[in-house]
Amino acid sequence: MTSSRRVILILLAAASAVMSQSDLPSSFPHNYPGKPTGAYSPAWQKYFEVTAPLPNVSFPLPRSFAGNIDVQRAGHPNNTLFFWAVEKQTGSLTAATSTEPWGIWLNGGPGSSSMLGFFLENGPMRIADNGTLSPNEYSWDKVADYIWIDQPVGTGFSTADAAGYIADEDQMGADFMGFLENLVKVFPSLATRPLHLTGESYAGVYIPYIMKTYFSMAKPPVNITKIAIGDGSIAADVVFELMPSLSVIETFPQLIGYDPEVYTYFKEQEHLCGYDINLTYPQNGIIPSLVFTDALDRDVPFLERAAYAKRGLVAEITRRYAGLDSDQRDHLARERERRTWKRDLSLRANGTLDPWYGCALFPEFIDYALNYSAPWNFTGQDFNVYDITDPFGSPSLAPTFLNDPRTRAALHAPTSKDWTQSFWIFGDLEDDPSPVPMNFLSELATNTTAHDISVILFSGNNDALIAHRGTEVTIQNTTFGGIQGFTRKPSTPWSDETGKPAGIIHQERGWTYVLFSGASHLIPQKTPIAAQTFLREFIIGNNATGAVVKTPAGTASVIGGESAQLTEDILPGSAGIVYPVGTATSTFVYPAETIAAWNTFIRGQQVAPVSAVQTPANAASQPGPRSLFSGLLILVCFWLL
Repeated sequence: MTSSRRVILILLAAASAVMSQSDLPSSFPHNYPGKPTGAYSPAWQKYFEVTAPLPNVSFPLPRSFAGNIDVQRAGHPNNTLFFWAVEKQTGSLTAATSTEPWGIWLNGGPGSSSMLGFFLENGPMRIADNGTLSPNEYSWDKVADYIWIDQPVGTGFSTADAAGYIADEDQMGADFMGFLENLVKVFPSLATRPLHLTGESYAGVYIPYIMKTYFSMAKPPVNITKIAIGDGSIAADVVFELMPSLSVIETFPQLIGYDPEVYTYFKEQEHLCGYDINLTYPQNGIIPSLVFTDALDRDVPFLERAAYAKRGLVAEITRRYAGLDSDQRDHLARERERRTWKRDLSLRANGTLDPWYGCALFPEFIDYALNYSAPWNFTGQDFNVYDITDPFGSPSLAPTFLNDPRTRAALHAPTSKDWTQSFWIFGDLEDDPSPVPMNFLSELATNTTAHDISVILFSGNNDALIAHRGTEVTIQNTTFGGIQGFTRKPSTPWSDETGKPAGIIHQERGWTYVLFSGASHLIPQKTPIAAQTFLREFIIGNNATGAVVKTPAGTASVIGGESAQLTEDILPGSAGIVYPVGTATSTFVYPAETIAAWNTFIRGQQVAPVSAVQTPANAASQPGPRSLFSGLLILVCFWLL
């Protein structure tokens, strides 16, 4: 493997250095002609309406409203959130009275603009890589009035003064409610209409904290009836990023070349790390917190992320590599080139943790794929953690359209800052200081049950970054409706509006879990028809497919049935992996004989008992070929979309 081969994850944030408060940027809304004077009221609708033509948009768009609204934080009058609201039909958003549902979409980050969702996923138009704009037939505003919001303050077109960035997620929640209080003054019917709060990735942190604030208010400004989080980072990063590694390999055994010996190695490492969690239905007791065991042979601690966590991974990789002398760089190159197909697993004593990776199994299987597994090992392309099957599916939105002066003016966007897809929103803090939502999820679930608010968690099967296994563990470790976790294993099939199988769905006691077949981290982008069907039927609607119900005889049954095939822990991924061939693409599929042999092997693994293993204290001392970059991958709690 050549020294130019590298693992670079396409992060959603540009690398940035920690800044003191005096270095932080200040921004503020722009006052466009016609801005009303005085407090927010329906008189502001005319001001916020998007009436000017948008550049290079040659197709009709539904009526929409956009601009910045104050979050009402004392001493920070320039702290605002930017919104873009799209009507389902003309007049539906501005109606004086209505009982129709509406929705909010939040991207994650932290600090990723929801314009990513608007233009890449579920908004009324799409921007292609070449900048071409086209209508989105499966936009979510076709189902309900929908609003995309850049938040927290400072994200995207939202504004903040240098001293006004959020200190923690509780501040984010308070700002969001302050924004909503003003939003419903502009669109009064939204105060009582059922709100469906939706988002993905790091919105798995935002939404629980927003709900925490919501439940603390004597009179919330809106009527939240459902929350839906896709590929959410609700639990600790060791749970959503590291623990599911073997399940990702089982979903896509191409990652290890369908090699049983390599699978056995990773399965043993999973067991040594305590990642082989046994899910029962209902769950038999609280699942203990996972303790991360670090690598022994190098100083790349997973938990010490001070200067580069969530923001500067690529810069840190470059700095460390540049700091090596030529002999060290040559040694690394030789290590990467040492084998051409499969690393020598015999160098490790059985029953011990790999001293080079410890329990960092996520970057380890990525390293393995790039070194030894087709097609990754012969393309030299970036490994896409957001979509294992497609190296071109990483989320990126060029700023050209949004920063065009004509777009800014049409959207009433600020001129005091340029739009960027990601921004560090914690000011001079180096990390998000707030506890992960999993710490209070059962308390939150008690409140959602008491207020008749439904909770929906959904995952894309192609997502390696926040794999579905972590979401399933999160559900089974949460008490809702008086019982811990689901009482039956999710195994009900569902289909999109065309009749195409879309994955698995399960519903119990106000909680819903959906696994999307063939979907990436950006579910509405990869599977737009299924995503819109899901919105219409299960988020906005009340389709009971997958729901556990009591029969007249007092036994439980599931609407839509339960598929024996889907009761397995794994929903098999696609056989084909896309890779580039010059300017074109091709799809690599392993020989049928290889796949058949793997299927025979894995069926045996599913019934084989777990053998006893030694403790991690007896770790072997000889590492195989490594990549400098891989060791640093695990430092990141990735900037999440």
